Amino acid sequence: MLYWLLKYVILGPLLRLIFRPQVEGLHHVPETGPVILASNHLSFSDSIFTPLIVPRRVTFVAKAEYFTGKGIKGWLTKMFFVGTGTIPVDRSGGRAARAALDTQLRVLRAGGVAGIYPEGTRSPDGRLYRGKTGVARLALESGAPVVPVVMLNADEIQPPGKLIPKIARVRIRFGAPLDFSRYRGMAGDRFVERAVTDEIMYELMELSGREYVDIYAQKIKTQPPTPVAA
Repeated sequence: MLYWLLKYVILGPLLRLIFRPQVEGLHHVPETGPVILASNHLSFSDSIFTPLIVPRRVTFVAKAEYFTGKGIKGWLTKMFFVGTGTIPVDRSGGRAARAALDTQLRVLRAGGVAGIYPEGTRSPDGRLYRGKTGVARLALESGAPVVPVVMLNADEIQPPGKLIPKIARVRIRFGAPLDFSRYRGMAGDRFVERAVTDEIMYELMELSGREYVDIYAQKIKTQPPTPVAA
């Protein structure tokens, strides 16, 4: 109930008025049946604008830290994610991440829409980074098509670390569904899962026009800064 109140009564109309979304290819999202929305990840606001645009309910996963924040900001963030049906994922290990994927599989098997960021974290610099294979496992185990989604300027509207977004027209592009039925029964094969993931990342690169870096974004984030020469 809170999801639909936020989308159509509280936040949705206000955000549409302020940010005037420019959307391309929304017709690629099926009106019924299971579908995976695989998106690049530029900003915290990605998880707001995509569900706002898609007519159907979209279930995303988000890092568990969003559900454990302190103070008023932490409580508001938690309430937003709980209200929109977002699934917390513990990124400390594969078993915890698997639990989140299993939950999204239940969403898909019930004919719903699962949203996922294959990079696993926000891009540190706007480039597109190597995808993790969780999106491939979802596609192969559910049989659902994958619709690539790109946020074209979310990092300009709300750069990482900025609480207050800039007022600008948000741009979103949806690509044609990707069908991986040719790999039916091959879930768990790490070579197949990597091939599927790379195909999805290639589509995201083509749709976004962003430079692709074949390194996990999290690795870049944890590297120590390069010393500046004297």
